[in-house]
Amino acid sequence: MIFQWFMSENKTGEFLKKYLDYQNQNLPVGNPDSLYEPARYILNLGGKKIRPLLCILGYDLFSEDTETAFPLALASEVFHNFTLVHDDIMDNASLRRGEKTVHVKWDVNQAILTGDTMLVDAVNRLIKLNTTPDLRINILYEFTTMADEVCRGQQLDVEFAQKKVVSEEEYLEMIRLKTSVLLGFCLKSGALLGGASETDAQILYEAGIQQGIAFQIMDDLLDVFGESEFGKVRGGDILENKKTLLMLHLLNHADRNDVQEIYKWFELREPEHEKIRFFTELFRKYDSDAYVRNVMMEKFNEADLLLNDLRKSRDFTALDGLFTSLKSRQI
Repeated sequence: MIFQWFMSENKTGEFLKKYLDYQNQNLPVGNPDSLYEPARYILNLGGKKIRPLLCILGYDLFSEDTETAFPLALASEVFHNFTLVHDDIMDNASLRRGEKTVHVKWDVNQAILTGDTMLVDAVNRLIKLNTTPDLRINILYEFTTMADEVCRGQQLDVEFAQKKVVSEEEYLEMIRLKTSVLLGFCLKSGALLGGASETDAQILYEAGIQQGIAFQIMDDLLDVFGESEFGKVRGGDILENKKTLLMLHLLNHADRNDVQEIYKWFELREPEHEKIRFFTELFRKYDSDAYVRNVMMEKFNEADLLLNDLRKSRDFTALDGLFTSLKSRQI
C-alpha cells in the first residue's frame, strides 16, 4: 500500500511519522465533545496523507525546519476530511477507507454539523500560523480561493450526473476544481511558508494541479478496476451515474445498441452487481480504460516537466519520490 511506502525509512517516511505524532496530539477537541468525536474518527481512519505531505515537502524545498509547516499540513488534512464527510452524504456512501462513513456511524445531521466545524477548525489553524502577518493573510486568501473552487467543483460533479452530455473539457475542469486545487494549494502554501518566491510557489501550484488531475483520474480507474482493499465500495461511481472520463469515453465511442442499453442502466441502481458488471465489460470492450490511463500519464508527465527548472536549484528527491509513488498505485 502507498501508506506503507511512506512509513519506510526515508526522508518522506520520517516527515510522515513526525507529522502523524503532531496530528495525534492536535486533533480537534471542544465542548460538547460529541461535535468533535466524528472529526477525530475520520482523521484517525488512515488515508495516504498526501495533502499534508505536499505542504511539508513544498516547505522542505526552501527551508529545513519542516515542523513549522505541521500546522499548515494539519489544516489541509482537516479541510480535506471535511469535504469527505459532506461528499459521503451527497454520494450516499457507506464506506470510507474501509470503515463506516460519518453519517452512517452517527447520522446525517451530526455529519453536516461536524463537517462545518472542521472547516472552521482548518481556518483557525491557518490564522495561528507562525509567520508574518502579510504571509498569513496571503495563505488565508489562497485557502479561501481554493475552498470556493472545491465547492464549485463538487456542484459541477453533482450536476454532471443529471446531464446527458458532458464534454471531456468540462470533466477535466470539474476535477481541477474539486480535487486538484487543494493539492496545488498544499504545495504552494508550503513553499511560501518556507520562503519561496511567488514565482517558484506558482510553478509548484501548477505542478500540483496536473498531479491532482492525474490523481483523480486514477481514483476513477481504481473505483472500477481497483482491488477491494482500496477502501470504498467498488463501482460506486457507476452506481451514482458519475460522468467520469471512463464514462465519457464510453458514451462517445459505443455503438447505438450499447448506448441505448447504457441509458437504460442510468435509470436503474439495482441489481448493483449487474450494473457494475455491465459497465465494466463495456469499458474494456471500447478500450475506455486504456484511453483514460493514457490521459492520466500525460498529466503526470506535464507535472514533471513543469518542475524541470526548479530541479536545477532545489533537492526534489523526496517530492519526486512522492510523485513516483502516486503513479504506482494498483489499477
